[in-house]
Amino acid sequence: MTRTSDPIELAKALIAAPSITPATGTVFDVLEAALAPLGFTVERFIDGIEPDGPVENLLAVRKGSGPRHFAFAGHLDVVPPGIGWHSDAFTPEVRGDLLYGRGAVDMKGSIAAFVAAAAATPVDAGTISLIITGDEEGPAVFGTRALMEHMDARCIKPDMILVGEPTSVNRLGDMVKIGRRGSVNIWIDVPGTQGHVAYPHLADNPIPKLIKILTAIDAISLDSGTDWFQPSNIEFTDIEVGNGATNVIPASARARLSIRFNDRHRGADLVAMIERLAQDVEPLARVLGKISGESFLTPPGELSELVAEAIRAETGLTAEMSTSGGTSDARFLSALCPVVEFGLTNATMHKLDEAVAIDDLRALDRIYRGVLMRAFL
Repeated sequence: MTRTSDPIELAKALIAAPSITPATGTVFDVLEAALAPLGFTVERFIDGIEPDGPVENLLAVRKGSGPRHFAFAGHLDVVPPGIGWHSDAFTPEVRGDLLYGRGAVDMKGSIAAFVAAAAATPVDAGTISLIITGDEEGPAVFGTRALMEHMDARCIKPDMILVGEPTSVNRLGDMVKIGRRGSVNIWIDVPGTQGHVAYPHLADNPIPKLIKILTAIDAISLDSGTDWFQPSNIEFTDIEVGNGATNVIPASARARLSIRFNDRHRGADLVAMIERLAQDVEPLARVLGKISGESFLTPPGELSELVAEAIRAETGLTAEMSTSGGTSDARFLSALCPVVEFGLTNATMHKLDEAVAIDDLRALDRIYRGVLMRAFL
């Protein structure tokens, strides 16, 4: 069995190429070498500058005679391994029935499984593409969005996209993601006038104003959830004054909050709401919002059903359709066509001694083969 057709060997090769986000270089060489013999035309390009780049991206397309275009999306970058592994994080090691290494689950393993599935799919079945970035675990500035621009310039538009994120919870196949909540981080800066605490009339303390603003925000209930989404939530993530003196009224006070929101909201509207609340208390308050992604939903339909059928055929499980968890690059890709996410169990992702069950990798290969077969019927 060749590396291309064996998900275990390809997963090992990908793990052995260190690719801490943002990723470039060798790990993309490994993937290109696996795809080229399968008839894929591989394009690679580097985008961005420091601090969020440079980032390497890869688009691989194998044109088939069938009318449908099925795409797989994922990322080769990984989070830093951390200290305390029982073996080197970038030296793949099989112990018992598990393959250890950073990226084994998130998500080099699923990329290897899809490549193996593509290798087993007849060329004339239809068009298959891989949309692979080196910037998903980081700021995601020069990754999938740059790939989408690249695809648009070449008039490449899939009919459906499967993202190989590790969505399974307790067993392979128990959960498929059909949407994600949106995410926005907001910074609030309340100005004041520095002065001596003994002469408060000569100063303007920003801290009580910030407290009033945060109290007003804390009283907000955005919604009670929807049919597919849990309630949106606002969480304070930092309060900072930076005042090292006990007898000084500070010149400013700052806070940061994060909002995870469902499809009843848009990021810009939430930023505007926080800005209004802040400026009702202090007209000179400054509010900055950074939207990581909007919420999206791919209602249950053809794509989710064919994935569910392939899972059921391999595992006997009926997958739960869910929108839980954090964000993924599916938030960008959902602008192109229907998108769902399905991959390995997520118990060890981002942890020390990240590992995937050998049997799960082989089963995922078979599930992805089943997905492709059903997509091209």
